[in-house]
Amino acid sequence: MRSIAFFPLLLFILVGCKEITKETTEKPSQEVAEKTRTTPEAIAHHYGLEYWDQVNSIAFTFNVDRGENHYERSYTWEPKTGKVTYKTATDTLTYNHKNPKDSLEIKADQAFINDKYWLLAPFQLVWDEGISYTEEDKATAPISKELLHKLTIRYGDEGGYTPGDAYDFYYNDDFLIKEWTFRKGNQEDPSLATTWMENKDFNDIKLATKHQDSTGNFQLYFTNLHIE
Repeated sequence: MRSIAFFPLLLFILVGCKEITKETTEKPSQEVAEKTRTTPEAIAHHYGLEYWDQVNSIAFTFNVDRGENHYERSYTWEPKTGKVTYKTATDTLTYNHKNPKDSLEIKADQAFINDKYWLLAPFQLVWDEGISYTEEDKATAPISKELLHKLTIRYGDEGGYTPGDAYDFYYNDDFLIKEWTFRKGNQEDPSLATTWMENKDFNDIKLATKHQDSTGNFQLYFTNLHIE
């Protein structure tokens, strides 16, 4: 386990008229931009995509609990340069995510891609290339059984570390993701279904920091999360 940019007016004698005209011409253009976004773009913007360009570094610890078993990996990532520092209980490795050079860096990068995806999936909907998507207006969420909107994305059969995989995002009218499923190789049955919980705001970027399956025996969550 892809930014949107939001004209001179004739000068009027009354400044107040100029201000009113400017307001009434700009506001509709912003509304039109929002209405013309695709669903992946709308979800990404709900989570603060427009603020991502301000991010210089992001640090987080990726945690997984399966019953009594716990493991974790920590990262510091500089998106503008590609520099990643990867840490486990036994290893520390710094490499460039844009160009992993050897088997150790590739192995670390595979873990980073997976763990980053769990954290930043709403943005990956826009960042990633080679994906196709379909939509359903109403679908039953796998865990809560709530009727939600459904976005299904599928990755192409070539490229990346896990080509051909598919994800189903269940989201509400505000484009907030409530649950998702991962389907390895686009198989029909889900490989894993989890909730999206404990949403937190980091400098206008919103992130879900906890996921769990229907039993609660599988929990995936983020700690030591900092964005600068």
